[in-house]
Amino acid sequence: MEYKKNDRVTLTIEDMGSDGEGIGKVDDFTLFIKDAVIGDQVEAKIIKSKKHYAYARLEKVLQPSPFRVEPKCAYHRQCGGCQLQALSYSEQLHFKEQKIRNNLIRIGGFDAEYIDERMQPIVGMEEPFHYRNKAQYPIGTDRDGNVITGFYAGRTHTIIANTDCALGASENQQILETILSYMRKNKVTAYDEVTGKGLVRHVLIRKGFTSGQLMVCLVINKKMTKMSYPTAGVQKNTNEFLPNQGELLAALAKIQGMTSVSVSINAEKTNVIMGTMIHNLWGESTIEDTIHVRDMQKENYPYTGDALTFKISPLSFYQVNPIQTEKLYSLALEYAGLTGKETVWDLYCGIGTISLFLAGKAKKVCGVEIIPQAIDDARENAKRNHIENAEFFVGKAEEVLPEFYEKATTEASSDEMLHPDVIVVDPPRKGCDDACLNTMLRMQPGRIVYVSCDSATLARDLKILCDGGYEIRKVRGVDQFGMTVHVETVVLLSKGMVDSRKVKVDFSLEDMDLSEFKGKATYEQIKAYVLEQTGLKVSSLYIAQIKKKCGLDVGENFNLAKSENTRQPQCTPEKEDAIMQAFKHFGIV
Repeated sequence: MEYKKNDRVTLTIEDMGSDGEGIGKVDDFTLFIKDAVIGDQVEAKIIKSKKHYAYARLEKVLQPSPFRVEPKCAYHRQCGGCQLQALSYSEQLHFKEQKIRNNLIRIGGFDAEYIDERMQPIVGMEEPFHYRNKAQYPIGTDRDGNVITGFYAGRTHTIIANTDCALGASENQQILETILSYMRKNKVTAYDEVTGKGLVRHVLIRKGFTSGQLMVCLVINKKMTKMSYPTAGVQKNTNEFLPNQGELLAALAKIQGMTSVSVSINAEKTNVIMGTMIHNLWGESTIEDTIHVRDMQKENYPYTGDALTFKISPLSFYQVNPIQTEKLYSLALEYAGLTGKETVWDLYCGIGTISLFLAGKAKKVCGVEIIPQAIDDARENAKRNHIENAEFFVGKAEEVLPEFYEKATTEASSDEMLHPDVIVVDPPRKGCDDACLNTMLRMQPGRIVYVSCDSATLARDLKILCDGGYEIRKVRGVDQFGMTVHVETVVLLSKGMVDSRKVKVDFSLEDMDLSEFKGKATYEQIKAYVLEQTGLKVSSLYIAQIKKKCGLDVGENFNLAKSENTRQPQCTPEKEDAIMQAFKHFGIV
């Protein structure tokens, strides 16, 4: 039976997709339904129909799933930030474990039994609400012109007014209400993205969960005069950046824990929230927080007694869930297996949080990070914690590591960092660059600890590392982002023998074209992703056609038609759309 837009259907949700949408079938026709959870019987309205599948809107839950719970936030469906809030927390953890497992099997090509033998239970949260130590709230106006703040509705820049986010720190509501009250009283304007006018764009709030210290930074649309500080960073300034500024500062100062109030200058028409110039208006320019080392082998993961203190500025990168961060980094430290004699590279090190965890147990640690200010923070954090065996380099990991290796090799250097004992990587969502992975393989560390925020790109990179002679020893998820579909994963690899169960033998000669790796995904990985997300099967020929259409190299050996007039199957619009989504997912386009 053919289904079309606006048709209403009744079905049972049998599975959940990687973005948290419910998946069910009617007459073998697959539907993806946001806000439906596995086990629900629902009525849904089709909003976008394809040949073999459709997207639908949840209209009514006819029979709730045993895993369905009452959401804590009334706005969770409109906001879209908490995709899993209607799902019980225990089932959320199961969903995330399965997400990691499925990506390793389908995208990485690993055997299911091989992965199951190595997966350890996911590390969950004691309290999956009010765990974020950082939040950025847009400021705008409602239809009546009233100043509001909240979060953008999913895939829009329409603000849903809400000062009490269930994931943010409990103090956030008081801070936001104080700022809104000041703006209304003093007729301070909110920024308008369309006109580029209005003063206040965003409010950044950070909290040190251990210290209890609070930071507020207002992002303002203000052209600076020549009298202003010309350099980036936090500058102490008593200038009037806001109308009747003292009133706001006095009100914020009354909030318990308030430590720092500043403004960030951003007069550009851009989606980037923070400007590079920060002016401190009241209190300190930074706040402090402490991360404790935990024993991940014991029940409830007790503190070991070791801890590190960090200073955090408005622009510092710092994990948003400090309690789970302790578990995540402690797990990485455990997997590194340090005894005090090892040399370690920490790639994508940020402000040095993992590096300094490792330094306490290693002989020497070298951290690499592309953001200069983050490296400045890392060096300052090393001094603050009296750590002298950590060295930090500014640059891209995919450039710094190969340059170091080539130089040391050419000069026949005996530098102990040339062949380190351990390499730790904690890359952004797009995963590791090929140049970085290849250099890691050439360095041949005894162990690699991979910390990932995206198990799809993790699976892709693990396949490359395992094809290069490494063996997965342990895999464990850590839930950093309760109520959302996101999950962190920590993997331990070490050099090992080839295991016939490790990688599926499922390829063709066309898949051996090395140019595929330039896009950071093989044809088989693209096929697996498309099948998982849409239920469609696409051929290598179709992928090559879309690559060519995008101006991408498909490789000299790929069997494309020699003439434009040669008759060959052409990729359908439906499959082209699915392939393009895969390209975007893997960072090919």
